[in-house]
Order: sequence, then C-alpha cells, then structure tokens
Amino acid sequence: MIDRIRALLEQQPMISLDFNTITDDTNLYDAGLTSFATVQVMLALEEEFNIEFPEAMLTRRTFSSLANVADAVSRLTQRTA
Repeated sequence: MIDRIRALLEQQPMISLDFNTITDDTNLYDAGLTSFATVQVMLALEEEFNIEFPEAMLTRRTFSSLANVADAVSRLTQRTA
C-alpha cells in the first residue's frame, strides 16, 4: 500500500518533495509539504482509491507521513469493500 501511495504522490507535479530521502515515517510537513499540496495529496488519493476522506480525517496528522496516509487509505478502502 505504501509503495503504491509513494508512486502516486511522486507523479503529482504540485507535490515537490524528494521521495528519495523520505521514509515511511518521515514527517512530510517537515520535509516541505504545504497545505496546498496536502489538498492535492487528498484529491489524488481519493481518485486513485475511489474513496472520500470524511471531515474527521482531514487533519494534519492524517497526512503527516506515508505510514499515516496508508493507514487512513486502508481504513477507508475497507469500509467500501
């Protein structure tokens, strides 16, 4: 799951992070993720996985690392399965 998310985010032109230096637990905001880029992350994930992030999950913590993003996506895809 994390590899799929990483590959998806690497393809997004609005997300200017160096994924070669980012581990699964790296704080993406410390690495340079902006609030605008977070919206782009959310939209790309929703489209790729056919999910919708509920308002309660739209927090900085949800998008703070690849591991957190993968956890959120896993929970949402299980709900729709």
